[in-house]
Amino acid sequence: MRGQDFINTIIPDELLIEIFRHLDGRKSHRDACSLVCKRWHRLESDTRDTIRIGASGSPDACTSVLVKRFVDLRNVFIDERLPVSLQFQTGFPLRSQRLRDYAGSRHFRSRIARGNVNKGRGSSKLRYAAENSGSESELELCSLSDAGLAALGRGCPKLKKLSLIWCSAVTSDGLNSIAGNCRHLKALDLQGCYVGDHGLAAIGQFCKNLEDLNLRFCEGVTDKGLIELAVGVGKSLKSIGVATCAKITDTSLEIIGSHCPNLESLSLDSESIRDQGVVAIAQGCPSLKSLRLQCVNVTDNTLQAVGTYCSSLVLLALNSFQKFTDRSLFAIGSGCKKLNVLTLSDCYFLSDKSLAAIATGCRELTRLEVNGCHNIGTSGLEAIGRSCRGLSELVLMYCQRISDDALLEVGRGCSFLQALELVDCSSIGDAAICNIAQGCKNLKKLHVRRCYEIGDKGIIAIGENCKLLRDLSLRFCDRVGDDALIAIGRGCSLQLLNVSGCHQIGDIGVTAIAKGCPELVSLDISTVGDMALAALGEGCPLLKEIVLSHCRKVTDIGLSHLVKRCSVLESCHMVYCPSITSAGVATVVSSCLNIKKVLVEKWKVSQRTRRRAAPVLADLCSEL
Repeated sequence: MRGQDFINTIIPDELLIEIFRHLDGRKSHRDACSLVCKRWHRLESDTRDTIRIGASGSPDACTSVLVKRFVDLRNVFIDERLPVSLQFQTGFPLRSQRLRDYAGSRHFRSRIARGNVNKGRGSSKLRYAAENSGSESELELCSLSDAGLAALGRGCPKLKKLSLIWCSAVTSDGLNSIAGNCRHLKALDLQGCYVGDHGLAAIGQFCKNLEDLNLRFCEGVTDKGLIELAVGVGKSLKSIGVATCAKITDTSLEIIGSHCPNLESLSLDSESIRDQGVVAIAQGCPSLKSLRLQCVNVTDNTLQAVGTYCSSLVLLALNSFQKFTDRSLFAIGSGCKKLNVLTLSDCYFLSDKSLAAIATGCRELTRLEVNGCHNIGTSGLEAIGRSCRGLSELVLMYCQRISDDALLEVGRGCSFLQALELVDCSSIGDAAICNIAQGCKNLKKLHVRRCYEIGDKGIIAIGENCKLLRDLSLRFCDRVGDDALIAIGRGCSLQLLNVSGCHQIGDIGVTAIAKGCPELVSLDISTVGDMALAALGEGCPLLKEIVLSHCRKVTDIGLSHLVKRCSVLESCHMVYCPSITSAGVATVVSSCLNIKKVLVEKWKVSQRTRRRAAPVLADLCSEL
């Protein structure tokens, strides 16, 4: 820094830390601040409380380095599904020389030779990954192991939230390390981890403040481990999720019901659970507010118990049930007056009477989703429209028996509706959309897919009446054309637009959007040409994502006009665009400094483009 350093002279540490906290949330901004000077680096490191890591590359080495730099970590999220190499969103450049030196150091190699890095079941794999140049090899650990988890536990004694998504090499030994060192832990997500009962027992013994536990796809856990955990942290546990854990049965759920009186959220997806366990939780956990069930062997008896004992329930999601009848929702409507959110998916034996019972008893309903419930039709939704005046979000998917009359009642009674999603509803047409437009002027989101009776008339009404609309998706709506988009461009300031599969929409409609929606950030189109891209480049400088796949009329010239002023473009999909060549791809990559993803046929990426943009192209999906 040249000249006098006025900032560091005047601003105290406390104020500078507060400034860091008020950055817009992008970790890259805090990363940039840490590179200004040693003082900023120290303050930023000392106050960073959250990191997110993709468990690939060298996660054990990475974890050891991160816990040394960030000494006040409270929240750690490790997700092995993240498709990143070594550059994670952690605020730390993982391709730095320091990590490379550590991963390839004699000390780290000797630890591996002695077996100290991968203890447990040995399911982690070691490999050497050559750099692209071929001049250097790095030792990379494919999965986070118990050794990395132990380092995390030792370095983060204040840890409150830990998420280990699909970290398949982590075992109970690693959980023991976390339990022994991180006794303030409040939330633990073990989705896809092959941990066992021993690890859960340790968590129950030491982490007495645990509130949130996710055991989805934890196949090694049995009733024994869950019982020991429930007995240990029963008074603090508020949320638990169990999915495809075949060895967890009603036995452990009964213990949860008797030891966890403060439980507020329960999510179950299992074929081995029956009425007995869920009824025990309903009777023993009167504070239950959220219940998600996908258990094919659960019957009406369960929801009758929920309706009787759980008067505080605000969210209910029922998925893929063969045994539920209208009796279930009669009980919910009678006993759960505070219900706000209801999701019914593939509940084949529920009828209009179920929705009528909900409408009568749950007048505070704000979100309703009906998906594939073939016996629910127009009259049930009409009852909702007449009684649930506060409804703000409505999702109807594969509802062939719901007609325009249902949305007529919704339009009349639900003036606060902000989001409407319709998928494969063949009996809903322009009349329904016109009613929604006239009665729900607060609409901000409209998603329509494969509703072939909806055309220009309904969407024009939306453009004329719903001035707050920001998110519009009209996928595969063959009757929607340019006139609809002209009306939307005149009346709404969209931020997101998807008209893929709408073959009657062309350059004229998209040009109208470009002129009328300067705040557009995401666009998916499939039938336009260069004229539309030129208009977008001129009128939508904030555009970040664009999908041009199957646009046969788009050429390199159109791309050059698009990127000329769309300087913040981050993602561009242009697969199956026969008129785009390697020159067009090079133009996008070289002109957009923020580009992160380009989807294009591999043969359209020239060697020169690869050489000039190697760091970017390394993350591009260009294998088609």
